[in-house]
Amino acid sequence: MRVYRRDVQQDIRELGALLGNVITTQESNDAFEIVETLRQSSIDNRENTREWSAVSRIVEDIGEEDTLVVARAFTNYFELINLCEERERIRALREQVQAGMPDDGLEEMAAALTTVDKEVAQQVLDDVLIQPTFTAHPTEARRNTVKAKLRSIASHLEQLDEQLLTDKEQAQIERAIRAEVTSLWQSHQTRDRPPEPLDEAKNVQWYLENVLFDVVSTLYAELEAALDEQAEDIEISKILEFRSWAGSDRDGNPYVTPEVTTQTLARHRTVVINHYRDQLKRLSGVLSQDSREIFLGDAVKASLEADRERLPSVAAEAEDKYSNQPYRQMLELMRERLTRVEDPRTGGYTDADDFQVDLERLDTDLRANEAHLIADTHVKPLVRTVDTFGFTLASLDLRDHRAKHTATLTEVFDRQGVDYDGMTEDERVRFLTDAIKSDESLLDLSDTSGISETAERILTRFDALSDWQREYGVDAIDTYCISMCEEPSHVLEVLFLASEAGVTDLPGYSGLDIVPLLETESALSGARRIMGTLFENDVYSDVLAARDDVQEIMLGYSDSNKENGYLGARWSLYRNQKRLATICDDFGVEMRLFHGRGGSISRGGGPMNDAMLALPNETVTGQIKFTEQGEAIAEKYAEPTIAERELEQMVNAQVRSRLNAIDQPVEPVEEEWITAMETAADAARTAYRDLLSTDGFVRYFEQATPISVIEDLNLGSRPASRSGERTVEDLRAIPWVFSWTQSRCILPGWYSLATGLNAYLNDEGDIETLQEMYEQWPFFRTLLDNAALALARTDMDIAAQYAQLANPELQERFFGEISHEYEAAVDIVKNITGEESLLGGGWLQESLSRRNPYVDPLNLLQIRLLSQADRSELEERALRVSVKGIAAGMKNTG
Repeated sequence: MRVYRRDVQQDIRELGALLGNVITTQESNDAFEIVETLRQSSIDNRENTREWSAVSRIVEDIGEEDTLVVARAFTNYFELINLCEERERIRALREQVQAGMPDDGLEEMAAALTTVDKEVAQQVLDDVLIQPTFTAHPTEARRNTVKAKLRSIASHLEQLDEQLLTDKEQAQIERAIRAEVTSLWQSHQTRDRPPEPLDEAKNVQWYLENVLFDVVSTLYAELEAALDEQAEDIEISKILEFRSWAGSDRDGNPYVTPEVTTQTLARHRTVVINHYRDQLKRLSGVLSQDSREIFLGDAVKASLEADRERLPSVAAEAEDKYSNQPYRQMLELMRERLTRVEDPRTGGYTDADDFQVDLERLDTDLRANEAHLIADTHVKPLVRTVDTFGFTLASLDLRDHRAKHTATLTEVFDRQGVDYDGMTEDERVRFLTDAIKSDESLLDLSDTSGISETAERILTRFDALSDWQREYGVDAIDTYCISMCEEPSHVLEVLFLASEAGVTDLPGYSGLDIVPLLETESALSGARRIMGTLFENDVYSDVLAARDDVQEIMLGYSDSNKENGYLGARWSLYRNQKRLATICDDFGVEMRLFHGRGGSISRGGGPMNDAMLALPNETVTGQIKFTEQGEAIAEKYAEPTIAERELEQMVNAQVRSRLNAIDQPVEPVEEEWITAMETAADAARTAYRDLLSTDGFVRYFEQATPISVIEDLNLGSRPASRSGERTVEDLRAIPWVFSWTQSRCILPGWYSLATGLNAYLNDEGDIETLQEMYEQWPFFRTLLDNAALALARTDMDIAAQYAQLANPELQERFFGEISHEYEAAVDIVKNITGEESLLGGGWLQESLSRRNPYVDPLNLLQIRLLSQADRSELEERALRVSVKGIAAGMKNTG
């Protein structure tokens, strides 16, 4: 393989120098000197003195006019360095592929399938369904305008790196990069207004439309090639499906109205239909076979004949235009039928399955004419795309808080003289069950007179749901997630509203998966009561039967962590996943876990393939669903090579996990390990809750982090807190984690970890057992590796600077305790892993070392601005830009 023309050091060096030239040209030489002096001082501080006073003095001396320049300079630097590291990752991936040894690749997966009987291998592939679910949670700090410019620069870097260029061509590309960097500098870094829900939906659609359409078909082709080489005659059914909350997640976001959902569904369909029409046009350029040179099969003849009757004028034009070219005639008719999916004229495809049948007819006909290569290269990829994206692009999940449904039914039943609010839980379950069974409709969903705004929104949404399914297909919007679900009645309330809307017709038909989101300790510990009551309920059993006896259950990582701390939450989630699997198995129900993960470690982040492999065997049914958010979406899915690699690792992990679960349905875990985790988790949970409940902690959090700035950053359309109150309980998990990340004290990712593990050691435990757990138990290894990452990203020297913003009494009370827990966590993690450093060297440690000297000036500038009682408009802008820059430098928000 040709050696690349560049490396990461050259990319960073050249783009850094280019940015310096732009600052000199666009601002002044003096401004550049300030930035350069600050940069050099920060590097020297990291390498030598570790005395922050010298860097702080430079920051303090920056004039008001230059604060924004400095903030923008370091922020733009990180935007560019992220591109350089992305390019280096692509180099490494391609070199691995060329060498035939990509880690966690499809070849490894195919080899694993050869170790079992063909029937078992086929069962595994039939079982696996991976559903990445994109959310609109406000964790993407960058504007779309900025992202577009960065993607353009990335494209130019690729040309410089991979193409054989003349000197003139290279000069043209370098000039184009200079132009983009100049434009980036002249563009506003932060949003002037919050994004609207439709903006967020379009952002999600961009990744699907511009990257994943092509990546998915490539992935299937690679998967088939790997299986053909090692495990022949195994059929690959659909293993990937994409879903979205953008435009349909109503929980805490009053701006997601039925109108927004309608527009999102319409745009989804338009995007995917237009893509298919373009692909058929491309196919028409390939399938120019003459009827006198091939044998036309009966299926294609029948399709052509049916379409001639369905669309006579279009068929006549196609025959005239493509005489003796039946495939092109068929493609022309197929394009017309796609067009008519969205307009009132008859003759359009009824659904994506109908369209896929026509494509498969073409595929079969080509193979019958010994044109396998043409079918594999041009038709099969489109079949896979349609199988994955249908006419929906990404199916939408509806979501709302359970209290909204209860309040709505309380109101509407009160109008009928029924005291729903006064009922016990058992009475509500019986009442709702009888209501769902009733042949008579109890509600007029269109009658919203005299009720609250909340009730009106709920009734209007369910009234619209039947229309959405009728217009766009059931698959387009077939899931309803209930936040903070605590009781069986919370699920039956949604089922009742769906039955009133005609979305279910029991027994026999249900167009909705109802998904309880279990995110509190009380909900998780009461899972048997909640789910067992539902599984034993007559009407809910009918729903399950109509949905193939699959129950989706969502686990909330974010709020669980905020409630219990990192170690307590992870153990609770692990233990309760096993408990849920047992409950579902007891009732003969197949479980699909929906992991509500965030981008940060504390919110369930980390490599998805590692997380899959660390799940309890009992929970690995083959189907898995998980959220993808904010910067994590951009990092995983913005670049095709990286996106393919991410999906490839997910498929590898899920197939191997399913194989392992079939071989060992119950995960072998030593009783001693369980005891160790119980002891550690209990102590960790207590220590974490003690910290949060200590008087003054919320005030310390407000003063020692930039939470007040983050709440006003226009990151997303959803408010930062549920009720506007400033309490840890009410604050959403994203700004909670974002604030700690900005102050370089990533407390949610490690606080009380050491307290918990040391509690086990002090209770007659031994370090050798913990080391054995790390070596042999994927759950514990992943837990510790992710904590190590959060610890490595933490910098207590910088955090100490933020702590000085707090009242001295609060600083003394809290920072010392937090710092002590950090040091203890670093020590015990390294002791267990046996590594001299938290990350054990390698690429990630190199990246952090490269970034830290450049994040420091932004932190110190932010601290200075936060300490000012009065800030000018320029300084306010600089403060907001500093938040964005630190997020880019840390490659994480919340």
